[in-house]
Amino acid sequence: MNLPNKLSMFRIILVPVLVYFYYQEMWYITAGGSGVIFPYFLAPIFIVASLTDFLDGYIARKRNLVTTFGKFIDPLADKLIVMAALLILTNPEQLSSIATIPLWIPIVIMSREFIVTGIRLVAVGDGKVIAASNLGKYKTATTMVALVLLLMFPYYELFADIGIWILYVGVILTVVSGIDYFIKNKEVIIKSI
Repeated sequence: MNLPNKLSMFRIILVPVLVYFYYQEMWYITAGGSGVIFPYFLAPIFIVASLTDFLDGYIARKRNLVTTFGKFIDPLADKLIVMAALLILTNPEQLSSIATIPLWIPIVIMSREFIVTGIRLVAVGDGKVIAASNLGKYKTATTMVALVLLLMFPYYELFADIGIWILYVGVILTVVSGIDYFIKNKEVIIKSI
């Protein structure tokens, strides 16, 4: 397994780590009282995952290490870490209401991802591997930046305010890139009917 694929696998391993810290109730005590420390771990874990997303693609292209497995595992790793963060951010009971996002956002994003994954699976059946488009990469990057900011709410509330607006842009890109993906690969779908 080459380095880019190892980085993608590492990103998948970070999913349960993110969820683990989300469910921890580690308390800290200060002169002014006490509070829950677990939210402070969420943003750094997600930032590390986001950096591995950038690095694996960069290294794969620069060193000519692009593989069929990499074309499959990289977008899968992205989907898993993004979905975990989105679902964490929909729970107002565990998180501050400042960082809570409406449930329809993960539903729209997950719907697009299932549709795109379905198209990819049909294409694989025909021996064709469909790599992520540039529009899809912009969607992923925008969503990841938004999620980093939203997960940074314990540090400064303004991050969450900015993050939600960037997330709305990410949702728009999600829908547009999904439509674009469908149009560009309609032959694969029509052929399978």
